[in-house]
Amino acid sequence: QLGNRGWSWDDCLPFFKKAERWGEGSSEVHGTDGYLFTSAMDRSPICAKVIEAGKQLGLDYREDVNDLPPGAGPSIGWCQQTRGGRRRASTARSYLRPASKRPNLQLVTHALVHRIVFDGQRAIGIDFSRHGRIERVLAQREVILSAGAVGSPHLLQLSGIGDPEHLAKIGIETHHALPGVGKNMQDHYVVRVTYPIHGMRTANERARGLPLAAEVMRYLIAGKGMLTYSASLVAASVKILPESATPDVQISFAPGSFKDGQIGALEEEPGLTGGPWQMRPLSRGYVQARSPRPEDPPLINPRYLTEESDRRAIVGGLRFVRQIFNAPALKAYIGDEKLPGARVQTDDELLDYAKRNGNTVYHASCTCMMGQHAMAVVDDQLRLHGFEGLRVVDASVMPSVTSTNTNAPTIMIAEKAASIIKAEAVPKPQARAA
Repeated sequence: QLGNRGWSWDDCLPFFKKAERWGEGSSEVHGTDGYLFTSAMDRSPICAKVIEAGKQLGLDYREDVNDLPPGAGPSIGWCQQTRGGRRRASTARSYLRPASKRPNLQLVTHALVHRIVFDGQRAIGIDFSRHGRIERVLAQREVILSAGAVGSPHLLQLSGIGDPEHLAKIGIETHHALPGVGKNMQDHYVVRVTYPIHGMRTANERARGLPLAAEVMRYLIAGKGMLTYSASLVAASVKILPESATPDVQISFAPGSFKDGQIGALEEEPGLTGGPWQMRPLSRGYVQARSPRPEDPPLINPRYLTEESDRRAIVGGLRFVRQIFNAPALKAYIGDEKLPGARVQTDDELLDYAKRNGNTVYHASCTCMMGQHAMAVVDDQLRLHGFEGLRVVDASVMPSVTSTNTNAPTIMIAEKAASIIKAEAVPKPQARAA
């Protein structure tokens, strides 16, 4: 909870389950009646070899990687995905689309929010532009800010809420001093290890020509195959740092290899990729407005690997990926390491490779962190400190980034926020005198 009442595992689990419609049977940690379809993923033969390699290195196999007992040690298992039938089950599809015809819901698209409108210390609406015109919408109850870990702090700063020194520097008058806005940004940072593969098919050759046509037919007929894959199929949780009590690095495996410098572009030759990222990084960055103009994107600096423990974790993670690739289950199928390559061996060389070639896992968070300390932005009811009528509901409120993907936790935050908001909106019964 990190000092925040009502945010323990036991408090949050009901909202994880409320959101989920798990299609693989009953479970203590999965919901089956929610809006968001989730399911097991179709399995790749080469990634099955990764599972075997992990087991050979002492990792426990977990059929359900989201159902780990407290204090669980290093493990490996198949990833799960938000998919219902043949289609990705996004929150837009699962939550928004079914509600889109409601008379009390209006969606405004092709719009850019300029600022939050205040009456003293109460938020009463927003100003936004659409088709070249500035419009204003007023709130009857509250303004709910859900612009994400980048957008939410940026909009608060544009509205005069943030660090007064930074706001003055870019020409924004301070409406309320809240120095933590945009600070404490965390994200997971991944670095690729790639090997060429022979003797087994990967996504590289299956994504072109006749094999691709066959994959399309398989998807259309059975809803299976490569076209249903997510970014990674297998996840291993390993303990790298001696001071860690539980696993501290996750390794994501994809049944393909990608062109250097081209995100998502597959190489011509078959390959296999493993990417380690620290589960609980200590490095923190920031999001800052560049100017008073909402059209100007904010400055984003995650400050990856600035903490020494993060550097040790990523170097150790790269070494562990190499061990998996060279375990007996995979050894017969791999060629010479392509990335980072055999010449990269020392800790300094691996760290230099990580700094030059790493990328975001798109888990930005913590820029409007929850708490009661000087750098906190919202309280445990998600209300902005110092204001009425304004809550922040997105990944920015996390006090620290979750130790795995942020998708499900962010949806949980939204479900819990909805419960909090509805409970406060219902008038409490008046006590009667005896």
